[in-house]
Amino acid sequence: MNTTPDLSKEFKSIFNTTTTPRKFFAPGRINLIGEHTDYNGGHVFPASISYGTYALGIKRDDQRLRFYSMNFPDIGVIECDLSDLAYDKSHQWANYPKGMLLYLKAAGHEISHGADILFYGNIPNGAGLSSSASIELATGVLLDGLFDLDMDRIDMIQLGQKVENQYVGVNSGIMDQFAIGMGKKDHAILLNCQTLEHEYAPLSLKNHVIMIINTNKQRTLAKSKYNERRAQCEEALKDLQAKLSIRSLGEFTKEQFETNKHLITDEINRRRAKHAVYENARTLEALDKLRQGDIKLFGKLMNDSHLSLRDDYAVTGLELDTIVEAAWKQDGVLGARMTGAGFGGCAIALVAKDRVDEFKKNVNAIYHQKVGYDANFYTATIGDGAKEISKEC
Repeated sequence: MNTTPDLSKEFKSIFNTTTTPRKFFAPGRINLIGEHTDYNGGHVFPASISYGTYALGIKRDDQRLRFYSMNFPDIGVIECDLSDLAYDKSHQWANYPKGMLLYLKAAGHEISHGADILFYGNIPNGAGLSSSASIELATGVLLDGLFDLDMDRIDMIQLGQKVENQYVGVNSGIMDQFAIGMGKKDHAILLNCQTLEHEYAPLSLKNHVIMIINTNKQRTLAKSKYNERRAQCEEALKDLQAKLSIRSLGEFTKEQFETNKHLITDEINRRRAKHAVYENARTLEALDKLRQGDIKLFGKLMNDSHLSLRDDYAVTGLELDTIVEAAWKQDGVLGARMTGAGFGGCAIALVAKDRVDEFKKNVNAIYHQKVGYDANFYTATIGDGAKEISKEC
């Protein structure tokens, strides 16, 4: 975090105050394994990372709210009043903190004064590491701290998802907010998105690091293909439910699926359902392998996940396949896969610490030759979830 600018100094300058603000941080997240399983009743396996959103704030004596983002300095300070927190397209990014304020008040939390709040995010742009949920949870912990709300963390997480779904209008699941709100240093979380049952798994990487590789490909197809895949899985489930008493694909073991897959009449839907079932099984196996400290077999599960996403779920595409297949060929790599919705965004790889520079150089050379532009590489440290930070960052 030592490259972070002097945020307190920036805050005092922007808001013309001598008061030192309180500082809060909410991470971004990666999903280590378990892709497109959440809406199929399965598990996901995310972790909170060292990149994220800083939020600094002080209470005001009046009802005014002033928001400023160092990532969008040209927009300047966005102002509104506590009595009018309706969605406003012209307020752009500030709708995320406004939504949190609106729903916190609606839930009965007493926020009787305005605030001056500065945001600074260092999550790579467009990388699919969940910057919007990071802003929501950074706002949540800041308001919790400034106004002594004593909030239940799960309630805060659910409010963040509500902002995304109802206020902003994005039909996303709860994984992002949960991973960001409940993250634990050096641990991943096995999460059932339906029940919110969760377990922590130690992420002892020893001599390896998690490398995030941004394809720099905008995820233009992700939304339409996401909806299509979701519909295909629902059709497969209906075929199975004609003969079986199941509520979701996530209830199946691999063996049960193989016994009953003939009930799915459409071959493409059968492949989509196979991914959902097998990927969910991989998340449970991943928990077991990490608890045993077996990162080599965890890496193999990552590889298997990507192959399934490529061949059965068909959500990878040229850029992600090029990155991942190049990563597989490098010395010191235990595993690599796409992460996120697909069709662009990021891949992740488990890379030996002493091979990182060589890995970046070789993978980028292959990628640039095939795709025509560079990828970006980030080393992810697995950190805690959203919290107040007292030290100067």
